[in-house]
Amino acid sequence: MTNVKIIKYIHLILAALWCYQGLIPKLIFTSPDEIAVWQWIGFSTNHAVLLGQFSGVIEMIFGLLFLCVSHKFLHYLSMVGLFFLLILIGFVIPDTLIRAFNPVVMNIAMISLSWIALQLWPKVS
Repeated sequence: MTNVKIIKYIHLILAALWCYQGLIPKLIFTSPDEIAVWQWIGFSTNHAVLLGQFSGVIEMIFGLLFLCVSHKFLHYLSMVGLFFLLILIGFVIPDTLIRAFNPVVMNIAMISLSWIALQLWPKVS
């Protein structure tokens, strides 16, 4: 399998994961944890729900970018965003970091996929 095919596969996986994270816990089943993050920032419950859903739309758009655009910048943005989202959730709802199926597992896995894609990225001479 060539590096380009591996990168395309990683893009497909990252697109699916970003879209899932935007669709399921934010748009379809707005998670109480998502609302709690926005409330921690200072928004009312109603605004927190809307902002949680809006962030779901943004995550889905970001995920779809992995299908439409092949650029290193997406990976850097994904890695930085996932790192800071993990730190944020650690401050707001720290017990999520020790639950089964916690964000540490998902975020580190997604960061690792982007790091692998960047290592395999074709070098321009």
